[in-house]
Amino acid sequence: MPTDSINYKNSGYFSTLMNDYLDQKPNLQSLYNRFASLENFEGQILEKQKNFNDNGNFNDNKRNVLVSVLQKQYATVETSALTKQNIEALENSNTFTVTTGHQLNLFTGPLYFLYKIISTINLTKQLKTQYPDYNFVPIYWMATEDHDFEEINYFNFKGRKFRWNKESTGPVGRLSTEGLADFFKVFELELGSGTNAYTIKKSFQEAYINHSNLADATRHLANELFGAYGLVILDADNQEFKRTFIPFMKEELIHQTSHKLVLETTKKLKNYTIQVNPREINLFYLEDNLRERIILDPDSNREEKYKVNNTKIEFSESEILSLLENHPEKFSPNVIMRPLYQEVILPNLCYIGGGGEIAYWLELKSFFDTVKVTFPILLLRNSALLATEKQAKKADKLGLSWKALFSKQGDLLNEKIKILSEFPIDFTPQKEHLRKQFEALFEMAKKTDKSFVGAVKAQETKQIKGLENLEKRLLKAQKHKHSAELNRIIDLQNDLFPNQSLQERQTNFSEFYLEYGEDLIPILINQLKPLQTNFNIIILT
Repeated sequence: MPTDSINYKNSGYFSTLMNDYLDQKPNLQSLYNRFASLENFEGQILEKQKNFNDNGNFNDNKRNVLVSVLQKQYATVETSALTKQNIEALENSNTFTVTTGHQLNLFTGPLYFLYKIISTINLTKQLKTQYPDYNFVPIYWMATEDHDFEEINYFNFKGRKFRWNKESTGPVGRLSTEGLADFFKVFELELGSGTNAYTIKKSFQEAYINHSNLADATRHLANELFGAYGLVILDADNQEFKRTFIPFMKEELIHQTSHKLVLETTKKLKNYTIQVNPREINLFYLEDNLRERIILDPDSNREEKYKVNNTKIEFSESEILSLLENHPEKFSPNVIMRPLYQEVILPNLCYIGGGGEIAYWLELKSFFDTVKVTFPILLLRNSALLATEKQAKKADKLGLSWKALFSKQGDLLNEKIKILSEFPIDFTPQKEHLRKQFEALFEMAKKTDKSFVGAVKAQETKQIKGLENLEKRLLKAQKHKHSAELNRIIDLQNDLFPNQSLQERQTNFSEFYLEYGEDLIPILINQLKPLQTNFNIIILT
């Protein structure tokens, strides 16, 4: 199958921070533990093995708890032999995880949900080949405690947004799937008929209509898509897991350690966009229909020291610590504390995420060091553009490279019209010639009357501006003359980059599954290479 790739930096879709991280710039090296290369995992394995088995900060039975909870969560799930084997292997001290996390987007949301998980699965395969004495388990950490329902309650299919209209105030994993039967009736009409359409309908129905909450529905769907590859799906909204995390949540409540350390780290990132800013306390209070920040009471004269934002719930220090000991499930880590929670309960070596996720992980290294938890290797997930053979042939016919198609549409059309035009419409040589002529005039002005310099400068600006206006008019005229070909370019780019954005951030997998069926996942598994920092163009045949 023919493929192509573009360096992340050349794609134009990655931040300066991510490009500098991938280039391993010296100013960022203190913000991560080891860079993501196959050989660096040897040191990571040894460090995590010692740290995870160190009983100084952790419970003795972390692995037992992990396996026990996972087995309970999979009790009613049709589980592949490989997934069962991976869960059982987690009891052994030579087994480690590679983890990705994602929100519970309706019907997986955009395509990069798949790319995250495939990157994770494929990396565990590579690690097993490189380090055969160890076992490596791919983990999908479901973001069941998130409460940003508006971010996950829709997906795009063939240019149309399908939105689930429902009220939600608490953790989305506990949200009832009631109402999705009516949603499904609308969606299935768009799918039409055929074997692949039937499979998509069946998958949606079995996941969302046959399960009572969003966590169980998402687990079912992810397991259906990736269970054969041994993926283990974890729901951390769990009392036993939270009990393991009590010492760290207690530290957060009493000393607000993360706030101080992360704030210091963000100063090192002052030349970049800061992804997240820490709160004073980076924990939420959690109930079925409530997830609100825990805040320190600013009024020191009152007995209550802690309050739950936007509620009347409040605690003294002794009360909130008692609640933590007896009901740790009522506390939920936010974006700053969640990574630590993950690394405390999992024997994890590497976190795989998008650019935004890696950016906030880079704020956390000093915090991890202070609480003595091994900081994982950070790997940018695979990115891909899926194109049909027909689209690839159309690009060839139009004389477009993949790099050109990644350009902003205005730039792409301007460059193309310069090629199509029978004569040059770039007036740069004329403008340079004009500037040289004015250089001589400037010298004359300086020698005769210095007040004359301003008049010369004004005239130069006017004439350069005139050339630029002529250039724009000529460009516009040529665009009109070649409008048919330019419209074909626009149509192709819009097909590949919906809403002039990355396809992987817009399109749902079902759009491609409808055409390629059960071959889609194996194609992606075979083509995506997690340690290669290239944007993959995959031609589907």
